[in-house]
Amino acid sequence: MADLHIQDADLEGKDYEWLLAEVKRLRQGIRQHRDSTGHNLCWHHPALWGLLPEKINPEAAVPPWEKFMAGCIRYRASLDKELPGALVHDSEYQ
Repeated sequence: MADLHIQDADLEGKDYEWLLAEVKRLRQGIRQHRDSTGHNLCWHHPALWGLLPEKINPEAAVPPWEKFMAGCIRYRASLDKELPGALVHDSEYQ
């Protein structure tokens, strides 16, 4: 893992107004991710990663279909446990 102090060196010397605007921008991105619902819960979120100043092209390792689908089923089951009263979004993926 990279040294966080070096990664965040761009914050040094920024004034209060810039830092406040940056906090608001990051909060908006986190809220957008948090408020994902329906089929959007299944996707990776490069827009969230794009909020960071370091621009990289993340290399994703994708599991084989059988293991991927088993993970999806476990994820959905965890939502039943963690959010038992959640609304049901009963629509096909477009």
